Amino acid sequence: MTDYSPLELEVRRLIKSAGPMPVWRYMELCLVHPEHGYYVSRDPLGREGDFTTAPEVSQMFGELIGLWAASVWKSIGSPPTLRLVELGPGRGTMMADALRALRVLPPLYQSLSIHLVEINPVLREKQQATLSGVRNITWHNHLDEVPEGPAIILANEYFDVLPIHQVVRRETGWHERVVDIDSDGNLLFGFDVDPLPRFEVLLPPLVRAAPIGAVFEWRPDTEMMKIAARVRHQDGAALIIDYGHVRSDAGDTFQAIARHSYADP
Repeated sequence: MTDYSPLELEVRRLIKSAGPMPVWRYMELCLVHPEHGYYVSRDPLGREGDFTTAPEVSQMFGELIGLWAASVWKSIGSPPTLRLVELGPGRGTMMADALRALRVLPPLYQSLSIHLVEINPVLREKQQATLSGVRNITWHNHLDEVPEGPAIILANEYFDVLPIHQVVRRETGWHERVVDIDSDGNLLFGFDVDPLPRFEVLLPPLVRAAPIGAVFEWRPDTEMMKIAARVRHQDGAALIIDYGHVRSDAGDTFQAIARHSYADP
């Protein structure tokens, strides 16, 4: 008998009870399941983890972001209170480096109220250690919890881990990509029986002309719109650092890594 992890057992239970699971739901469970999700149960960073991000490589990365934040503060009139917000702050390394640079402007440094949006209790502990000498720091589960007021919002490699929708082009149209169980009990990718009605009219011409079997993916804009509305109506700016394509096109970017090497999603 195969030994499945608690998370895989839960995925299998849900598929057996409700049928094939959309990719976005599978990804959501893998990442943020309240008990077994990847981003709520461990420290994924560093040599002993699964991947490394730029702040862990060089302190210059965070320091430059701190200097950029100082220029934004000046450009919006140097408000007496500035919320410095980071989404998914890892071990707190980038924030610590940014704050080190911001100390060169005492009026700005004194105005700062630090807000870290983090759902992982393991990483929260590491952030508290990294930022132990910082005053006016608060943790939140969601951006909505950050008090109103001028804000600079930082998101480094945050959006690339949010769940995505995927569709596959078939002869009958675009079908949502799903995760299912085959006759041997293995998880595998498939597609919903029914195509999404009139989905192609929403696509740019380049994607509309994609060949049979092509995958197209998108992410709901809810998180991005929250950030945009916040800085539009309450002043401030957002700095989003991530990977992406210059133009929208077909292609499958859903991937996984373990111990710094490719893993089958």
